[in-house]
This record gives sequence, structure tokens and C-alpha cells, in this order.
Amino acid sequence: MMTPFKLFAGGPVGSGRQYMAWIHHDDMVGLLLLALDNPQCKGPLNGTAPSPVTNKDFAKALGQALQRPSFVWTPRLALRVVLGEAAEVVTTGQRVVPKKALALGYTFRYPTLDSALAQLFG
Repeated sequence: MMTPFKLFAGGPVGSGRQYMAWIHHDDMVGLLLLALDNPQCKGPLNGTAPSPVTNKDFAKALGQALQRPSFVWTPRLALRVVLGEAAEVVTTGQRVVPKKALALGYTFRYPTLDSALAQLFG
């Protein structure tokens, strides 16, 4: 996603209202260690941060972090042409939360998108 933003062409995808999962790589490693080290951790574990955002909010935050505009909208049809059936996943999204990780006591180092982007680009 960074390439369009670096070229001043970043922005929301489709309607921008779809939720998208995101996670800082440090927290992804932390969740993997939780899964390996905690015998109570059985079955699937959502690898996502505890504060999901819409694609529009993600694009705005990424644009601010990179000091680039985030208004170039990518139409759903263009994604369909480029990605085919995979465009459906990108344009519909899913609001995912890490219920199991939180219940097992995992503390996210970067629970918000702003804190994660600040660490990566600040």
C-alpha cells in the first residue's frame, strides 16, 4: 500500500467503509509467542490489533504518517480488473478483533493504528 502513497496517489479503496485488519509486526511476533508458550491457547488466534479501522481511516492515517495526501480513491471496478475475484476481499473487508489474545492476557505494544504508524515512520 505504501507505493501509491509515496507517489502521491494513495487513498481509500472501494467505498472506504469496509473494515480492515492491521497489526504491527512486533505484536504479530508477540501473538505467535503467546500461541507457542501458552498451553491455554488452542485453535485459531486472530493476528490483528484490538482497534480495527475502516479502509478510509487507514488511508488517512497512512497518508499523515508518510506526509502524503490520501484522497485518490481506487474504484471497485478497477480492483476487479486488476485482482479478479480477490477484489471482493479487499472491497468488503471484515471487522476482526483479537478476543482470544486479549482473554489470555496479551498486552499489545501498539494497540492503535496511530501508535503503530508513529513507531514505523516517526
